[in-house]
Amino acid sequence: MSEELPGMNNCPCGLGEPYDECCGRYHRGEEPPSAELLMRARYSAYVVGDRKFLLRTWHEKTRPRAFSLEEEQNWLGLTILGREGGGLLDSEGIVEFRARYVADGRRGAMHDRSRFVKVGGAWRYLDEIA
Repeated sequence: MSEELPGMNNCPCGLGEPYDECCGRYHRGEEPPSAELLMRARYSAYVVGDRKFLLRTWHEKTRPRAFSLEEEQNWLGLTILGREGGGLLDSEGIVEFRARYVADGRRGAMHDRSRFVKVGGAWRYLDEIA
């Protein structure tokens, strides 16, 4: 993955900033300061195919041994539906979201409530909760 994606004006995360100034900086190694920003950066990593970022930001207790991205899945947009905690002074947070996609010519959506925890001052994706 290149540092700057040609033709990508706005970051896929939906905040309206250029990718390089938004999630691109997290993909290059800067730590997101909140659970929501990590969630947005992880969504963007799926869009741009940054498998290393996804694995790096997955909590070591729940990180899968094998993980691959589905290349035929085209992500269309992210909507944050709610958040609990996950701020600068928190150690845990939950982000509820809907991510739209097209796969095999069919539109779909993933609705999830993701749990995040701070590990050594850095937010990590822990798991999906019901």
